Amino acid sequence: MLAALGLIAAPTAWANAELAKAKNCMACHSVDKKMVGPAYKDVAAKYAGQKGIEDKLAQKVIKGSKGAWGDIPMPPNANVNEAEAQTLVKWILSQK
Repeated sequence: MLAALGLIAAPTAWANAELAKAKNCMACHSVDKKMVGPAYKDVAAKYAGQKGIEDKLAQKVIKGSKGAWGDIPMPPNANVNEAEAQTLVKWILSQK
């Protein structure tokens, strides 16, 4: 039964990785290693368990961010809407 549940969840995780690729997030980030920006597993670890973090990070995805991970700013992502940002952030925070 648990294996079947894993198969159901797998397409969702894959779809969110595809969304990250489609929105050019993967040009600067990867799941498991630092590139221009932090690895998503590091983002997940840094913000684990923080209340309200999904909304805060979604706004950073849309509006950009500076200083949280060093000197290189993350530019705004005008091609990402609120729903997409929420989906991306939930997927990013699930990376461990």
